Amino acid sequence: MEEKKTPVDETVKEDPAVKTETTPEAAAEEKKLGSGEGEEKKHKETKRELAALREKVSEIEKTLSEEKEKYLRMLAEYDNFRKRSQKEREGIYTDAVSDVVGQILPIADNLERAGMYSDGEKVAEGLRLTMNALNECLSKLGVTAFGVPGDKFDPNLHNAIMHEEDESKGDGEIVEVFQPGYKRGDKIIRYAMVKVAN
Repeated sequence: MEEKKTPVDETVKEDPAVKTETTPEAAAEEKKLGSGEGEEKKHKETKRELAALREKVSEIEKTLSEEKEKYLRMLAEYDNFRKRSQKEREGIYTDAVSDVVGQILPIADNLERAGMYSDGEKVAEGLRLTMNALNECLSKLGVTAFGVPGDKFDPNLHNAIMHEEDESKGDGEIVEVFQPGYKRGDKIIRYAMVKVAN
């Protein structure tokens, strides 16, 4: 009895005479891979990327160097400005002290002259002239005196060191001044020391 062959049982054998067709691109790729051109292409691309990165790093380093230079220049300018400002402040202070001392020296000269006299009336005359010179000097410096009997007590200007009850005086009226106060503009140089009524 003869066996029947089914299509499943048959094995398909490739005929060596039948060739499979490949596309030209696939053939070129196979050729490249086979000959090492693919590796060379990758190597060239890597070299290009590396060169581009090195150029970028160079640009960044150049920018960083310029910024660092700007920062150092600005730091040096600030240091010079600080030193110059400090010198100017010291110079202004020195000039102000010199101006004040220059204004006061004539008063000291008058006091010295008044000390040479033994006659009471001449000494009193010299002291009056010296006080006038002092008031003139303070006026030139913009300093004004305050705190006279009859003024109303103001804690921002006066320092009450004594108090007295006197019905003939107003409430908070200054009845006696022990030391006049001095101010320049709104700046209090010295508070007036006073006695206040009621």
